Amino acid sequence: MLNRASEACNMLKEHIENDAVIRIISHNDADGISAAAVIANALAEENVQFHASCIPRLKEDTVNQLRSEKYDLFIFSDMGSPFIKEFNTYKHDVIVADHHQVDDTESESNVVHVNPHLFGVDGSKDLCGAGSAYLTVRDLDKKHLAYFALIGAFGDMQGQNGFTGVNKLVLDDALQSGNLEIHEGLKIVSKSTEPIFKSLAYTFSPPLPGISGDLDGAREFLERMNLSYGIKFTDLEDEEKDLLKDALININPEIFGDCYTVPRETPMLRDLEEYSYVLDACGKNKKQGLGLSIALGEREQALDAALRLQRQYRDQIVKGLQWIKKEGAQQLNAIQYLYSEDKVLKSVMGTIASIALSVELLDDSKPVLGLSRLHNDIKISGRTTRDTVEKGADLGKALRDSSNNFGGNGGGHDIAAGAMIPFESKDNFLHLVDEMVEYQLNGD
Repeated sequence: MLNRASEACNMLKEHIENDAVIRIISHNDADGISAAAVIANALAEENVQFHASCIPRLKEDTVNQLRSEKYDLFIFSDMGSPFIKEFNTYKHDVIVADHHQVDDTESESNVVHVNPHLFGVDGSKDLCGAGSAYLTVRDLDKKHLAYFALIGAFGDMQGQNGFTGVNKLVLDDALQSGNLEIHEGLKIVSKSTEPIFKSLAYTFSPPLPGISGDLDGAREFLERMNLSYGIKFTDLEDEEKDLLKDALININPEIFGDCYTVPRETPMLRDLEEYSYVLDACGKNKKQGLGLSIALGEREQALDAALRLQRQYRDQIVKGLQWIKKEGAQQLNAIQYLYSEDKVLKSVMGTIASIALSVELLDDSKPVLGLSRLHNDIKISGRTTRDTVEKGADLGKALRDSSNNFGGNGGGHDIAAGAMIPFESKDNFLHLVDEMVEYQLNGD
């Protein structure tokens, strides 16, 4: 894996020496924006010009469109692995720094494919897209940028229980660089910016059943302890903080543990997990350029705008979880699904599907698909638990194979995946996924 990343870095160095303008195409979620940020920051430090785009998905027509752009090097980060065959026919050099599932297409000499799955490393928990991107620039002496790869890992739900696999190597680099510190603390969000009841209700990872996503539940929880819910966590007395900590640990022991911080950062972005939430809110609100500009060092107005988006996004998630609480999911044999044409719900469907599993609003023994109608298509976000994956479920494979049957496309990881299909195929698609997951879980 590291040798392959060094190959990619050598290709990159050649283009840097030739004063090339480099094209970066990345995903528009927290991991994808972090991946673009690692590469863009590295190039900026080398005084190299680049053109970066963060997009929701890579489609065949986009791949063909990019072919005609006049760049000598294309870098695809947190996306690109399904298109190695197409990149092999590019007249330009291509680096793919991804972590999604791969097929068996071999790369030609103009393509360097950096992906943990090629080396038996699990890209759903041991290395994210930003991690692959970081490894690609690491040999340029860029360990001080390693923390961006960890922001991406948090965005991809990989850092919540500590870092494993290649992520551990990235963590060691970040610590060695002096940019990162680890300390024990309560893993609740917005400690210094939101009233404590909102901090608790907006904390989704680790989940706090009865509190996460439930503003009334959070208020009642604090009132039972005679704690003022309207002040910020940072304004509580030390004894009150200890009382709150003990009560939260009783609900979920994982709420207290290692917190990863960049001390030199502005307070809003000091905690890596918080940073990932800010980038995620930008991406989910189609303001990925704002997220990338923050990761490239913009502050003040850009950060204020991002924090407004984050509040709006969190309120949308709360609304979505209330909807799930009221409506529940539609049940099939092996899977369950959520479907809405509501504009707000559609924008957070994948996120609320994931959180609803973790806070026990949905049956966590069944994978959940969140379906959102987009004109004549349906976007699908699939989520399941690590336990269900260990029993044989592989959503990446199920969504890829099922969507192909209906002229759509899909894929991702065993634990989290996505697809796009024509709207009229919805019911047949759901039944096929249901059959496939049932087949996977029965070990047939």
